[in-house]
Amino acid sequence: MTPFVWLCKRETLRVSKLWTQTVLAPVVSSILFILVFGLSLGGRIKGVGGLDYEVFIVPGLITMAMVQAAYANNASTIFQARFDRYVNDVLSAPMPSWQMTVGYTIGGVFRAVAIGASLLVLALVLVSVPVERPFALAAAVALGLALFSSLGLVVGIYADTWDFTTFISNIVILPLVFVGGVFYSVDVLPSPWEELSHFNPLFYLVNAVRFGFLGTSDVSVWLSLGVTAALAIPACVWAQYLFRSGRRLKA
Repeated sequence: MTPFVWLCKRETLRVSKLWTQTVLAPVVSSILFILVFGLSLGGRIKGVGGLDYEVFIVPGLITMAMVQAAYANNASTIFQARFDRYVNDVLSAPMPSWQMTVGYTIGGVFRAVAIGASLLVLALVLVSVPVERPFALAAAVALGLALFSSLGLVVGIYADTWDFTTFISNIVILPLVFVGGVFYSVDVLPSPWEELSHFNPLFYLVNAVRFGFLGTSDVSVWLSLGVTAALAIPACVWAQYLFRSGRRLKA
């Protein structure tokens, strides 16, 4: 078994061995959002853009669950590797730095895809959500996971305490996703809130995923994919630089 395969296997096993915490818990939380906000309140809320409310919120909820999982998984795994010093074994293994970056990224992607696929199956059963643009959806998900998996690695490498990794998730990522149009269309917001929403980078990711599911978006899907790519590429390059240089990784 090559070092790269070993690292990928370790990161995926880390997720699958604790599946009740890594996959089941986020799925249950998101399904509760669909049940409470969608099925319970959907009858009292006008449809959004000609769509039933419970259908409209599904893409945003799936996006929120997946990006949080990708970030949290990679931030925790690399932080623990640094704290316990077994990252030194990985750095000394005979494999190039890009394989180390990809190997650690695989865990976050695997966890996020498992959550997203589970939510999609349940959403198909509960609210019959369509998948209108599968290629656009695949591109949006790939870019989003690349962004947040890499961000998780960067934060996990720079973090001095465990609290810092959760701080970024709870104080930065989660609020930005919530105000990125998960539960509403920004078209209904008054000025200047509608304009300010366009400065939220996660607004574009949510809309790209929503376009993939529903074929509708508050902004051009090309703009959404472009903004997400413009964030994902530097994040991937930054993570790769840290593994190549060994900065804050080598004891």
